[in-house]
Amino acid sequence: MAEAHKIALPQASIDHIMRRRGSLHAYDSIDPARTALLVIDMQNVWCRDGMPAYSPVTAGLAPNINRLAGAMRAAGGSVWWIRAIYENAPRDWPSYMTYLNPDDVVTMISHLTDGHPGAALWDGVDARPGDEAVIKTRFSAFIQGSSDIEQRLRARGIDRLVMTGVATDVCVESTTRDAFMLGFENMVVSDATATRSDECHNASLGAMFTHFGDIFSTDEILALLDEAGRRAAAE
Repeated sequence: MAEAHKIALPQASIDHIMRRRGSLHAYDSIDPARTALLVIDMQNVWCRDGMPAYSPVTAGLAPNINRLAGAMRAAGGSVWWIRAIYENAPRDWPSYMTYLNPDDVVTMISHLTDGHPGAALWDGVDARPGDEAVIKTRFSAFIQGSSDIEQRLRARGIDRLVMTGVATDVCVESTTRDAFMLGFENMVVSDATATRSDECHNASLGAMFTHFGDIFSTDEILALLDEAGRRAAAE
């Protein structure tokens, strides 16, 4: 059975934001032509029951992510499915190899080798043929050498990113922080991201909110996309 985080943004983060900018949100509209929905690591290893890193909270993200993907496509925005592939980590990422339990690292690398069932997108997400596919080799999709996503986004004139996927405090937060440093505007979806506990999820949302990405719910993003559609129809 799918589960969901109990979302409670830290009050200290909200107070800090209100003091620094006077309004809760930095962004109050979406231009679909320059916006991409990034779906991070919704792969079998985290989403399919029986896989080593499975979490019902992660699998429970699918309905919201699918709603966002459908609305983004309908509004004229793009959807980008990002997969973690770590098969070369023993050679290229030695710090990762020595930081965690060796048995856990071996398990994750084997399941995140391209072609292994664990590395595939979970069939609970609604990826479409016209969507974009990205492979990243680090927690962040934007750190140097991890993927080609920055160049591909800039080539399409995209500078606003809607962040979803897993894990909130690992790959989502790493990607959000680095994207912000490169000049992208981030909107992180609180109920379309997940990690191992409510405490870790909310702490990560609070950290991103204060400096690196505006925080919205799925329904709030859908409302902004609907508003964008109405504006386009009126022009």
